[in-house]
Amino acid sequence: MGGTLYITGDEAADALLNTDPNALLLGMLLDQQVPMEWAFAGPATLKQRLGHLNPAAIAALDEASFVAICCEQPAIHRFPASMGKRIQQVCAFLVEHHDGDAANIWRDADSGRDIFRRLKALPGYGDEKSKIFVAILAKTQGVAPDGWREAAGKFGDDVPRSVADIHDEASLAVVREWKKEQKAAKKDKQDRPLSA
Repeated sequence: MGGTLYITGDEAADALLNTDPNALLLGMLLDQQVPMEWAFAGPATLKQRLGHLNPAAIAALDEASFVAICCEQPAIHRFPASMGKRIQQVCAFLVEHHDGDAANIWRDADSGRDIFRRLKALPGYGDEKSKIFVAILAKTQGVAPDGWREAAGKFGDDVPRSVADIHDEASLAVVREWKKEQKAAKKDKQDRPLSA
């Protein structure tokens, strides 16, 4: 795996996302209620503190100790304690269902729908997050099985609406501008009206 995702503003952090499937999966997990750049830098911060991103080792850590690592400054998230617990849940799920390797979620998948279904089973991965991750795999990681566009929904189109569409500074600016326009139009990332 050697992708083209450009998001954190840090070359080493982006390289980690583009070469380590566990880092990419955890970055997407953290992508809520914080700027994209902060969320996707989280795995590099964790790796620096732990010396690894091994799901089995992370799942085996004492919860309070791992949460403390996530809360160190700079924190990995706006809500580092709850997200630290969620990271451990995802790592435990990877160990139990995917031999401790996020790449196994897509490595032998028959279709985009299959990848989507596997992602949605992960703790913290709802419908939209799973669709965006399918798009990230196809658009930046070279993992584009049959039906990936359908599985990704709106995120599979050519509109620069999410992190899946960012591969350099210029595309990052375009996605930011698109999100700003959506907010002004009171629409979400899938072009649906925002609820009042």
